[in-house]
Amino acid sequence: MTDTTSAGPTLRAWIRLQGSSFGRWLFARTVSRRAPYFGTIKPKFLDLQPKLCRVAMRKRRAVENHIRTVHALAMGNLCELAAGMCTEVTIPPAMRWIPRGMTIEYLAKAETDVVATARLDKTEWAGAENVSVPVTVTDVNGKEVVRAVISMYVSPRKES
Repeated sequence: MTDTTSAGPTLRAWIRLQGSSFGRWLFARTVSRRAPYFGTIKPKFLDLQPKLCRVAMRKRRAVENHIRTVHALAMGNLCELAAGMCTEVTIPPAMRWIPRGMTIEYLAKAETDVVATARLDKTEWAGAENVSVPVTVTDVNGKEVVRAVISMYVSPRKES
């Protein structure tokens, strides 16, 4: 189990809700309400902990392109979500983040459901800085279909 003593509210919510399918669904809905565009891919969180986020997306008509594979931009959306949530639960609660950019490679057609895995190995946080979060997207056979790097600007939260 993850230590919650220094966990921010997002990680604490995940820890509380991850134990049931309804809890995981509720967590994904809450995230999608805070950032509505993520709701368009109907994400399913598989794992969320400091330094790691795994989130799935079903292949369904709403995220397909004209050749009936998962649309490239839907996978870009999935990459940004995974990187953002990974960053959110990795940085100290006194820090904040915002995406600054994305580099993405489409390696193969995604003809099945997909899973994005974001990893952030950084452990020291000081002042404001740009941080790169690598993300891979694999299909149900484990084939890598997308590779992305999301650039995040991490900085101290402003005093209110």
